[in-house]
Amino acid sequence: PPPPPPPPGPPFVDYTEQVVKIMVPLLKFYFHDLIRSAAAESLPYLLESVKHKGEDYVREMWNYICPDLFKALQTEMEPEILAVIMESVAACVETLGVGFIDSTQMEQLTEALRKQLKKNYDKEEERKKARKDEDYDEEVEQTIEEELDQDDYLLGKVSDIIHNLFGVYGEDFVQIFDSLTEYFVAMLAPDRPSLEHQWAICVFDDLIDYAPNSVHKYQGHFLKQLMEFLTDSCPGVRQAAAYGVGALAVKFPGPDSPYKAFCQSCIPRLVNVIQGSTSREEDNITATENCISAITKIFKYIILAENLDEATLLTWFRWLPIQEDEEEGVHIYNFLLDLVEANNPHLLGSDNSNVSSGINAEYGGGA
Repeated sequence: PPPPPPPPGPPFVDYTEQVVKIMVPLLKFYFHDLIRSAAAESLPYLLESVKHKGEDYVREMWNYICPDLFKALQTEMEPEILAVIMESVAACVETLGVGFIDSTQMEQLTEALRKQLKKNYDKEEERKKARKDEDYDEEVEQTIEEELDQDDYLLGKVSDIIHNLFGVYGEDFVQIFDSLTEYFVAMLAPDRPSLEHQWAICVFDDLIDYAPNSVHKYQGHFLKQLMEFLTDSCPGVRQAAAYGVGALAVKFPGPDSPYKAFCQSCIPRLVNVIQGSTSREEDNITATENCISAITKIFKYIILAENLDEATLLTWFRWLPIQEDEEEGVHIYNFLLDLVEANNPHLLGSDNSNVSSGINAEYGGGA
């Protein structure tokens, strides 16, 4: 007997072909910004909704969407709409997964990202000149700050696209990433703004997370900066750097880790941030909790719990609780559970006295 028909898809699926043929041309509707924005936003949802029809149908729809979407990525002039288009591209990459973006399309996407990064680099060079110009004043600086905020937002969207490309393709994305690396390396220079430092480090964090076999190839470009930026004045930079240090510990575990010395040498800087007088203020707390998480990962994966003395573990315990960063909190509290389940004597103390006194000190309660 023939195989049973597939179960019916969502009711909307029957209208996706009509809708996509309306939405894609609207990416070029320059008479109204919000129409272009809404059209771009719809595209990943349309791709998601037709997955029920099989890979061939999804590929056919993507091949219809892709030329206009990538062209819009290169030609859109309004920064707010360009950001939405970038969000759409990032979501499409994630929705499609492996096997749908062909080599030609990937090169088109890479070229669009390269142009955006070059444009950002050139704008920053122009801002440097403007600050040295004889006509420089407060009004010029205000304009510069507004441009920086705008560029920060767009760089964040570029980072999101690269994050999803690394997440989907892993090591296979590294060769393509090569053609973009020069811009991220340039963004790490001391004279570049903090926003560039943050997003460049985020990209190298993704490299560590999703393509660890290639870290050695790039470590000369970012490892020194990763340590230096742990104590940067910008919380976002500190957070990104701390995350990267922790990621190295996770991806290269064990006492023979090639990054053991580096991770251990980062601990004093991480401790300085955690114990800083303003570390728990609203603007700083997420960066601080990422520093706690980085030390936790170094303890768990490189130094190993059995090699930690009582003073070290109790200092670490007093940095709890974690209140803001739920994702990093998972790593921290899992390590705490590991210590408790192993009846670690340095943490628990005689008759669990260390934990009891720690809870009393932090929460004002008894054990």
